Amino acid sequence: MLYPRRGFNQVRVGERFESAMTMTETHIVMGAGLFGDFNRLHVDEPFAKASRHGGRIAHGYLTSSLIAASYGMVFHGTAIAYLEHACKFLKPVRAGDTLTTVWEITGLTPKPKHDGGIVAMKAACTNQDGELVAEATGTMLVKNAE
Repeated sequence: MLYPRRGFNQVRVGERFESAMTMTETHIVMGAGLFGDFNRLHVDEPFAKASRHGGRIAHGYLTSSLIAASYGMVFHGTAIAYLEHACKFLKPVRAGDTLTTVWEITGLTPKPKHDGGIVAMKAACTNQDGELVAEATGTMLVKNAE
């Protein structure tokens, strides 16, 4: 989902942004190749089926990246730098899961020297069953919109 371009001067504490995407088999396979993480929990179905997860799961950083990408899209064209990102994984994510991420602005720190400021946000990411699979926080340096 492409959000309208937002600048630091156009957002408020408490404002929320939502996006959704389905994790696919392709995401998991390409993630393994891209990151070089061929952990058997991600690429070996018989092994993963015998694990506590009962089948293959997505890499945590795939979920984290999907969450972070939606933050970046809120500020496409005005983002100067993504400063910080932390993610806590609560449940496994599998191919076929549709993940909905809701970011909420928790703080705004003006940075006049940068013609904008730092936007702090927190996120909740749920699957299609409404289960919370991850939580995240992040900060981004964003310029004012013209």
